[in-house]
Amino acid sequence: MSPITNRTLPEGSLILVTGVNGFIGSHIADQILLAGYRVRGIVRNAQKNVWMTKVFDGRYGKGKFELLEVKDLAEIEVLKNVLQDVHGVVHTASDVSFGADPNKVITPTIKYGLDIIKTAATIPTIKRFVYTSSSTAATMPYPNKEFTIDHDSWDEPAVEQAWAPAPYEPTRAYAVYAASKTQTEQALWTFVKEQKPGFVFNTVLPDTTLGPAVSPKDQGNPSTAAFVANLAKATREEFEGLVSFLPPQYFVDVRDIARLHVIALLDPEVENERVFGFAEPFNFNDILAIFRKNIPHKTFQEDWPGLGRDISTVAPKARSIELLKSFGRDGFVTLEQSIMDHVVEHGLIE
Repeated sequence: MSPITNRTLPEGSLILVTGVNGFIGSHIADQILLAGYRVRGIVRNAQKNVWMTKVFDGRYGKGKFELLEVKDLAEIEVLKNVLQDVHGVVHTASDVSFGADPNKVITPTIKYGLDIIKTAATIPTIKRFVYTSSSTAATMPYPNKEFTIDHDSWDEPAVEQAWAPAPYEPTRAYAVYAASKTQTEQALWTFVKEQKPGFVFNTVLPDTTLGPAVSPKDQGNPSTAAFVANLAKATREEFEGLVSFLPPQYFVDVRDIARLHVIALLDPEVENERVFGFAEPFNFNDILAIFRKNIPHKTFQEDWPGLGRDISTVAPKARSIELLKSFGRDGFVTLEQSIMDHVVEHGLIE
């Protein structure tokens, strides 16, 4: 049960979660169910995700979790149907193809976001809407650079880079993803401010999300969780690939991100907020140090020289810690705890 008192939604209410099969989405569903609510999860292929019903039925009893297939979020009539009887929405689904063409990534991502929030605005039972944004909607990582991130930070450099004239080389893929999150979140805030729907709108901005999957047996090492699994057994060449793909930045445990979504959904004190999921800065050498400390009988790669560190100041972090404490936590899960929980629950190292 959630320790939040005076919740915005009655216990047992139905919550819609898009992208429910994802690394973050599945944890959000898990935390919502744990808090005493029902979940209607949306996926593009229900057959591939039947494991979710089995897992959640086993944990919370039958009838609490419902899995629905929606092949195209642009089908408004389908959206209207899946939103019926819903009291809260968590829109987590996103384009994570890392395509380099902004017209194929950013434009449809904005449209899908607006379609679902506009449709939700026509459903009178919906009182809360939470959008899963990204740290990259506020900033790209800039190692060894001192700067401050606040609630009004937007990643305009990524937008400019993403929409630069063609050719659309693979090198701009990260900027295109960041711009898709930036511009979608901005579009949703604009809609809310201009149209004033009958629900409270909040966003959650996760940084690099690590930790164990909801069901390692069924999910393996999904999304950014794969960084830990890959580093544990990486060759030097593979390590170089990880370093080149992901610069030093902040991390957050996936369970904390799920909790922050539940808080944004249920806490009456959280209204019209951007909630930042930035736990602590890290680089891959930090993860190797955790491996060596906790698994001394194994040999891992030597540290990568000159990795640098994220030395930015994240002003909204204090608010997120406050919210987690109101949820009965001591604050953010540490990097070491997150990594070792992943190692143990996934059986990464014998």
